[in-house]
Amino acid sequence: MAVTDKDDLINLIEEDVPDNEIPEILPLMPVRDVVIFNDMLLPLFIGRDRSVRAVEHALEEDRYIFLAAQKDPVDEEPKTEDIFTVGTVGKVLRMVKLPDGKIKALVQGMAKGRILEYMEDKSFFKVRFEQIEEAATPEMDVNTEALMRNVREQSEKILSLKGELSSEVSAVLESIESPGKLADLVASNLRLRVDEAQQVLECHEPIERLTKAYGFLSREVELSAVQVKIQTDVRDEISKTQRDYYLREQVRAINRELGEQDDKIAEINDYKENIASAKMSPLAEKEALKQLKRLEQMHSDSSEATVIRTYLDWMVELPWSARTKDNLNIKRAAKLLDEEHHGLEKVKERILEFLSVRKLNPNMKGSILCFVGPPGVGKTSLGKAIAAAMKREFVRISLGGIRDEAEIRGHRRTYIGALPGRIIQGLKQCGSNNPVFMMDEVDKLGSDYKGDPSSALLEALDPEQNSEFSDHYLNIAFDLSKVMFILTANQLDTIPSALLDRMEVISLSGYSHEEKRTIAENYLLPRQIKENGLKKRHLQLSTGALDEIIQNFTLEAGVRSLERELGAVCRKIARKVAEGSKGGQRVSRANLEKFLGPPKYLSELDKEESQIGLSTGLAWTQVGGVVLYVETSIIPGKGELIVTGQLGEVMQESVKAAMSYTRHALAGLGFKDSFDDLDIHIHVPDGATPKDGPSAGIAIATSLFSAVVGRPVSSDVAMTGEITLRGRVLPIGGLKEKALGALRGGIKTVLFPEKNIKDLSEIPQSVKKRIRFVPVRHLDDVLAIAIENFSTLDASALKRKASSTATKKKAKKPASAGKSKETA
Repeated sequence: MAVTDKDDLINLIEEDVPDNEIPEILPLMPVRDVVIFNDMLLPLFIGRDRSVRAVEHALEEDRYIFLAAQKDPVDEEPKTEDIFTVGTVGKVLRMVKLPDGKIKALVQGMAKGRILEYMEDKSFFKVRFEQIEEAATPEMDVNTEALMRNVREQSEKILSLKGELSSEVSAVLESIESPGKLADLVASNLRLRVDEAQQVLECHEPIERLTKAYGFLSREVELSAVQVKIQTDVRDEISKTQRDYYLREQVRAINRELGEQDDKIAEINDYKENIASAKMSPLAEKEALKQLKRLEQMHSDSSEATVIRTYLDWMVELPWSARTKDNLNIKRAAKLLDEEHHGLEKVKERILEFLSVRKLNPNMKGSILCFVGPPGVGKTSLGKAIAAAMKREFVRISLGGIRDEAEIRGHRRTYIGALPGRIIQGLKQCGSNNPVFMMDEVDKLGSDYKGDPSSALLEALDPEQNSEFSDHYLNIAFDLSKVMFILTANQLDTIPSALLDRMEVISLSGYSHEEKRTIAENYLLPRQIKENGLKKRHLQLSTGALDEIIQNFTLEAGVRSLERELGAVCRKIARKVAEGSKGGQRVSRANLEKFLGPPKYLSELDKEESQIGLSTGLAWTQVGGVVLYVETSIIPGKGELIVTGQLGEVMQESVKAAMSYTRHALAGLGFKDSFDDLDIHIHVPDGATPKDGPSAGIAIATSLFSAVVGRPVSSDVAMTGEITLRGRVLPIGGLKEKALGALRGGIKTVLFPEKNIKDLSEIPQSVKKRIRFVPVRHLDDVLAIAIENFSTLDASALKRKASSTATKKKAKKPASAGKSKETA
C-alpha cells in the first residue's frame, strides 16, 4: 500500500483546488509501479535524467507536472507508446536533492487528464492534455449507500487483519460522502497491479469506479484473510532455526552423495557405538536410542541438544554391566583386617561372616551395614579395608548436612544444570556396579521444603527394592543390588526408624588405654614419622611419654586427637633435623612438655577427695563415654527446686523422680523435717553443653541424698542408670562406652543396672582388671556403696542433721560456699 499521511489526506479531501489554475501544457514524468489518483499524496524518488529535468522545469513554472504510469516498469527509457494516455496532474509540494544527484519530491494528485499530444522537447517529455471532468454524482439511493457501506466495512476489515486500523482511519472513511473520492482512496491504498489500478483510474463514472474498486477490495480481503491464516499455522515452523536446519540437511545430503561425513554424523555414530558397547538394560537402551534419534533431528547448537548430549554421556558412561571380580579368600581378608586395625574383634568377625556367606552364595542380596561409634575409631578405614579385602572399588560420600532429596535421587532434566544423585555419580566415578559404597554421617541428614533425603535413601538401601533404583535424572531403573553399602554414624538417635530398620548396626565403642598404646606404636607413630619426612632413628618415643599423651593430652574414644599430638611431636623433631641436628631425639615423660606444652586434660583433678553433694555419673556422647558430675546444694529459701546446666526434659524428669524418692526414703529413716524453707539447687557442670538422656537418675538421687544427710560420695565411684519412684534401677545402653569413659576418668568402681550384666561380655578384659563393676537393682544398693559410712546412718544422726538445718534457718544467714560442701 502507498504511504499516505492521514492528517494531510483529510485536509486534501476537504480542500477544493480550482481546475482553471492548471495549464494545458505540462512536463510529463513517467512513473512506474504506481498509479496516482486524485487527492493522493506520496513521495517519489526520481533518478532518471528526463524525470529530474521535468521536475525542475515544473518547479521553475507553476509546480504542476503530468504523472502517467508506464506500461512496463522495467523499461528505463520509455517511449510515448510505452506510457498510458490517462494520468493525473500532480503538484510538487516539496523537493529535496540527494547527494547522488537524485531528487526526492512530495507530490499531490490534483486532477485526472488525458494526453492529447506530445510536444517536441529532447530534454524531457512535454504534453498537451485535457482535464477529465468527474461525471455528475447521481442522487444517493439505497444501492449506492449499500455499496459505500460495504466498501467502508471491507476497508476496515483489511486494515484490521493487518493491524493498521485506528479510530482516525475510520473517521476518514466515514467522512467521505462522494463515491468517486471513496473509490480513489481505496484504490490508491490497495496493493494493485499497475494495469488494475489503471482500470480504476480510467473509469470516469463514480458508481462504476467504486464498484470496480470494491471488486479489487473484496479480493484483497480474501487474500489477506488466507495470508493471516497461513502465517498463524506456520509461524513456528518457518523460524530461523528450522530454516537453518533445512539448509544443513541439504548440505548433509550433498556430503553423503560426495562420500564425505560431517561432525554431527560422526557424533551420532559414536553414540550408537557407545550405546551398543555399554550393555545397558533393554529399557535403558531403548530410552538412549530414543534420545539419540531426537538429537539427530535437531540443530546441534540448540540448548535442548546440549541437554540430550549430556544425558547420553551419562547413560553410556555408567557401569551397567562393568563389575570387578570378588576375591573371597577368607584367610587373606582376616590377615588384611588384622594388619590394618587393632582390636575390634567383634566387627572383624561380622565382616568375615559376611564374606563367607558371599563366597558360598554369590547371588545373595546385598547386606546394609551401619558402623556406629564415636569419631576416630576407624569406621571409614574399616570400609576401605573391606574393599581392599574383596578387591572391589571403594566409593565414599558424606551425607552430613544434606537437606535436598535431589542430592540422593538426582534432579529432573527439566532443570538447568540438572545432574544425577550422589549414588549414580559415585558409580560412574568408580566405573563398577558392585563397589563398596560408604555413606558417612548418615545421622546428620537434614530435611526441609526440598524434601527428606532419608526417605530417598529407603529405596537405595532396601535389598528388596534397590534392584530397580530410579534416579530422577536418568528416569530409568538402575540395579544397585550388587553394591555393598556401608553407612557410618556417631549415634542412632537421629536416624529415622524406617531407615534404621533396613541396616545391620555394628557398634564400635572405642579403644581402651592399652589398645590406644598398641595402635599408636604399630600404626599412628610410623605413619606420622613417614609423613613428616623422618626416619625411625630420628625419634625414640618412650612408653611413659606415650601413656602421658594418651592420659593427659587427649580425651576421646578414638585415636584422631592422639595422632594429631604424635604429629605435633614429629614436626618439632623434623624442624631440628632440618636445622642440621644430628642423631636421634628421645621423647620421655620428663621432657614431653618441651614438645607439647602443659597437659590439656587433668581428668582426676576433681576426684582428689570425696565431697558432700557431688556424685559422678557416666554419659554416652558422640565422642564416646565421658564422666558427668552432679552437684547439689541446700540453702535457705522458699522450697524451690533449682536445676541448672542445660538439662533436657528427660533429665529434668529424672531430677523430679529423684527428689520424690529421696523424700520418701528420708521419711522412712525418721527424717521429719520439711523442705518448705529450703531451696535445693542441682547443677551439672559444663553449663554451655546441652545434656539429656535416661541414665543419670541414680547419680542425681545419690547427689541429692548426700547433700541432705551430709555424708560425702566416694570419689572413685561412678554410676549409670535410671530410677523409678519406687527406687528401682532401670537398664541403660552404651555400657561399654561408659566403662571406657570411666577408665579415662580414673574411676575404680562402676555401679550399673543389674539387667545390663549381659553387656559385660563386650567390655575388654583390660578394663575389667582396672575397674570393679557392681550390678545394682535398687537405689538402696547404690547408696550403700556410694555414700561413705552409710551403714552408720540412723534416725539419731538424721535428727542431729535436722536440728543443724533448723538452726541455720533460724539464723537466716546464707551458707558460705565452703560450708555448703561440708554441711549442706
